[in-house]
Amino acid sequence: MSADDQLLRLRERLSKLRSLSLLGGATLSNDLKRLQKQIEQLEAAPTLTGEEIWQSVELARHEARPYTLDYVERMIEDWIELHGDRSRADDPAFITGVGRFNGRTVALVGHQKGRDIKERKYRNFGMAHPEGYRKAMRTMQLAERHRFPVLALIDTPGAWPGVAAEQHGQGGTLARSHALMARLTVPIVSCIIGEGGSGGASAIALADRVLMQEHAIYTVISPEGCAAILWRDAGQAQKAAAAFKPDAAHCLELGVIDAIVPEPLGGAQNDYDEAAQLLADSIEHELAEIEDEPGSALRRQRRAKFRAMGLYA
Repeated sequence: MSADDQLLRLRERLSKLRSLSLLGGATLSNDLKRLQKQIEQLEAAPTLTGEEIWQSVELARHEARPYTLDYVERMIEDWIELHGDRSRADDPAFITGVGRFNGRTVALVGHQKGRDIKERKYRNFGMAHPEGYRKAMRTMQLAERHRFPVLALIDTPGAWPGVAAEQHGQGGTLARSHALMARLTVPIVSCIIGEGGSGGASAIALADRVLMQEHAIYTVISPEGCAAILWRDAGQAQKAAAAFKPDAAHCLELGVIDAIVPEPLGGAQNDYDEAAQLLADSIEHELAEIEDEPGSALRRQRRAKFRAMGLYA
């Protein structure tokens, strides 16, 4: 798709949102402003090629890319990690806890991958079981009770698809996480910091502000999975990625994210401290815009925002 076609689609979407009638007095004024900002950004940005899109896929999966705990170490003070779902077990693929972010107490949930073979096995490559999502929901409910903002860092190929996970209610648990986040009356800011894969990612991405790092990806299926379905050849992954465009620039154009977080030159793996500072600055900017909003208004606007996605008039 050419840059002109992208801009045309965005302008059409802006026009449709302006004419949309919503129930309960909900409005989309903030979303309209952000959409206008997206149009301005795209007018000044070059169109990505297939090779550049694949480079984002590779950087999102880079083994040295910062993970949730790397950002916690650099962004959160007085960190207290919470464990267990109070039902079955603790899932190491999910990190949850409370701490102080720029002077305010926040609850943080996020996926955690591993660096070496031993840790990757322990963390299950960042693919959480239902126990992990229940742990995250418990932390979000704690935030709701004590009026803490929620921060969510997303980095997973997807929720674990194993037999045990399905037996423990994986699909229903992801749906309940969506439902819980739609009901929360505290500010929520989420950011895709690496791979944002399928329902395992979206389950903690139903937020007031959805950010995405410059070289992250956000997609309903992996490029390899898409290629295997369409061409019966996982080796066509680069071709699939060029077709469905999981990179940040195109996610912004589609309206599934609100802003792109810049990374250090060459990717976040080149400078953890700078990457953390850039991420912290972006989160602070978004939190400052919404933290004084009444909870009922946040909830109405959040629901309206996600109901409007994919809307065709």
